[in-house]
Amino acid sequence: MYKGPPRAQPNGIRSTAPGNRLPPLPENFMREPVYQDVLDALVRIRPHLPATPFHEILPLSEKFGCRFFLKFESMQPIGAFKVRGGVNLVSQLAEDERARGLITASTGNHGGSIAWAARAFGVRATVAAPEGSNPDKLAAIRRMGAEVAIHGKDFDEAR
Repeated sequence: MYKGPPRAQPNGIRSTAPGNRLPPLPENFMREPVYQDVLDALVRIRPHLPATPFHEILPLSEKFGCRFFLKFESMQPIGAFKVRGGVNLVSQLAEDERARGLITASTGNHGGSIAWAARAFGVRATVAAPEGSNPDKLAAIRRMGAEVAIHGKDFDEAR
């Protein structure tokens, strides 16, 4: 079960496992996003991904007494909205960070998001996934050019 981001230790070092030390997080890493962050992300994402349509769903509009719309993010290149987060992340990396490549853990759409964004920006990516992950999702991640590393019995062990 996912337990959230690694907790900062008193010395400012993050740890995902005993003895695993990572550099300190940037000051703004865990702050709540504000509206300007959304606008900034839109500017970064727009050149790379198609706009997806909204459609009003009349029966739900009538049922709830408001205009009810669905946004069809399934029309994104990986079939999920999560690709927006991958593009937003990779677009903000400095050249030296891109040169080091990306590594993440995922059982599906997040891995696809990072793989798609890595390919779009010419960055090497590895996605760690636990044993028994959806083989179709892993194949899609590989088709986008990311390496898949199978490790552990669950998400926590893969991470």
